[in-house]
Amino acid sequence: MRTTVDLLAETDAPDDRPTETIDVRRAGPPAPLVETLETLADLDDATVLVQRNDRVPRHLFPKLDGRGYASDTVEADDEAITVVWRRDPVEGP
Repeated sequence: MRTTVDLLAETDAPDDRPTETIDVRRAGPPAPLVETLETLADLDDATVLVQRNDRVPRHLFPKLDGRGYASDTVEADDEAITVVWRRDPVEGP
């Protein structure tokens, strides 16, 4: 079984930023989408969000794009790992 670090290495996500992981595998729609967007709103722009889901969150992608986020998904075993990051994070003071 591949670790989260291994899966992140398979994506285009930046590897020099902090990460936050949410697990929405047991949540039915639309809870994964809502939880992901709410979590992103609470994170600083430099943090990479790792979403563990039981399916590829296809309805999430257009919402991310419209908010200035990039994403990449890796399917592994019985889950989909979607990594979300701000394209151009705003640096702090």
